[in-house]
Amino acid sequence: MAHTATAIAHPNIAFIKYWGNRDHQARIPSNGSLSMNLAGLTTRTTVAFRPDLPADRLILHGNDIRGAALARVQAVLDRVRAQTGLNWHAEVRSENNFPTGAGIASSASAFAALAVAAAHAAGWQASTKDLSRLARLGSGSACRSVPAGFVEWLAGASDEDSYAISIAPPKHWALADCIAIVSSAHKAVGSTQGHRLAETSPLQQARVADAPRRLRLCREAVLQRDFAAFAEVVEADCHIMHAVMQTSRPPLIYWEPATLAVMHAVRRWRGEGLPVAYTIDAGPNVHVLCPQKHAAAVRSRLEALEGVQRVLAATPGGATRVIGK
Repeated sequence: MAHTATAIAHPNIAFIKYWGNRDHQARIPSNGSLSMNLAGLTTRTTVAFRPDLPADRLILHGNDIRGAALARVQAVLDRVRAQTGLNWHAEVRSENNFPTGAGIASSASAFAALAVAAAHAAGWQASTKDLSRLARLGSGSACRSVPAGFVEWLAGASDEDSYAISIAPPKHWALADCIAIVSSAHKAVGSTQGHRLAETSPLQQARVADAPRRLRLCREAVLQRDFAAFAEVVEADCHIMHAVMQTSRPPLIYWEPATLAVMHAVRRWRGEGLPVAYTIDAGPNVHVLCPQKHAAAVRSRLEALEGVQRVLAATPGGATRVIGK
């Protein structure tokens, strides 16, 4: 008889970025970060612990996945087994309703859903803090997809104190994220490898040193719903992260020509009075943030830009949750 649970998680968009680790194995970040879960974009993951399985198995979008991706999943499953005493292997089935590996935090929602589903399947009544820590083992940013709404990752210094908390519920601020998809291709250099390169950039030390100030400004802007202050710090933080990427050895240049076209358009629209801001994770696609009342106009403008393949729209999302057991 299998122990089974299914969980739904949302990816998140980081306003203050996570890039670089103090401890790569435990994914203890170099700095704290702040994000918003993205409702409408989901990962659905089912974990089934079964006594008849000879090994753990990962099935993503119907494909049997092995190698490094499976090893990351096993790290989470091993923690659950150690916590609960359950010694069965698990079959993990997962699928996203948005592009995977293209800089839309697919690993964040994937490992948040995995952590919550696996814990429930094994009978572990874990706290949100413990589930956030568990998700972090598979993907650092996954710890931010476990709590609801607007979320801060407390960097901490160890496995015990590095986890995420909700600073405001989804309904706190009616923001929209209009994601301009300029490429759905799986990026050549994933975030896990990129985090290891961060320390090779001469700019990373300065980025990390100033991160607490940017984090404070962003937290205040979110809590006060101050879009102008929010836009300024979010774009600045995005640029400094990509400056680190572009000056690492070897350099990581995720932007495509259409990425820059969207960035220039957003700045032009803001100059014309439209409240918009952009941020870009480790990929070419651009997250264009605005108050929800302007989302339809922003989406139509983005769709008219050359190089934009389509636009995904999201609003503040809830916590990772179990939908069946």
